[in-house]
Amino acid sequence: MKRLVVGVVAVLALAGCSSGKDAVVQGSSFSFVSPGGKVDITYDLAQRQTAPVLAGDDLMNEGKQLSLADFPGKVVVLNLWGQWCGPCRTEVPELESLAKQAPEVQVVGIDVRDPARDVAQDFVRDRQLTYPSIYDPDGRVLLKLSGYPRNIIPSTIVLDKQHRVAAVFLRQVLAQDLLPVTQSLEKEA
Repeated sequence: MKRLVVGVVAVLALAGCSSGKDAVVQGSSFSFVSPGGKVDITYDLAQRQTAPVLAGDDLMNEGKQLSLADFPGKVVVLNLWGQWCGPCRTEVPELESLAKQAPEVQVVGIDVRDPARDVAQDFVRDRQLTYPSIYDPDGRVLLKLSGYPRNIIPSTIVLDKQHRVAAVFLRQVLAQDLLPVTQSLEKEA
């Protein structure tokens, strides 16, 4: 009985540390704090940290690798999504709209927790999405974002031209949320 009580207390203590309004998240050289439970976080130029180079299988082109390093010098909008996710279904047309309105910006998806690649591919084809996605059914690509709240799907990370994290949206986004951010980043040297 004593072991059971100690085990329950340990699990509760760990659970209490793993979430919260002021959780610190760290990954590679990128880390962020969500003060007061903010879901829209922006970083001034002096605060930006380099994102890890994320790479994996291209969702639509089996056998081909897709990497953030494929887009040097470009502002990148990185979106975590899954075809099983209701808010993602609403959000992807907005990301496609951004890709068309701001062709100088590269939208890249990371398709997570979709064990059936063909279902995710059908989702992309049915919605006529033109931006690429990394296929990450088991979350291995996201491990490079050590500590990032991978359970928040959809979420979006905006990288500046040097691929430093400029903004994080821990919620569903609209093109109008992203356009001012990407336009501002495009003006930076």
